[in-house]
Amino acid sequence: MTTIGNHIRRLRFEHGEMTQAKLAEALGITRQTIIALEAERYAPSLELAMKISEVFGQSIDDTFFRRETEGAQT
Repeated sequence: MTTIGNHIRRLRFEHGEMTQAKLAEALGITRQTIIALEAERYAPSLELAMKISEVFGQSIDDTFFRRETEGAQT
């Protein structure tokens, strides 16, 4: 199984220790969505992934990555 991993938490801290609330406000989403993204319980839409990457001045590839999880089947 493949999940979408991300570096959002690290990027927030690298950008002035941005709070989840400030990031959510900048994106027009809820803090709960940021929490779910950081916990990898929610995979963002392409549009949201692009917006998150833009906030941090990163490419999507530098913000998000594919993670193979145990029990992966091909």
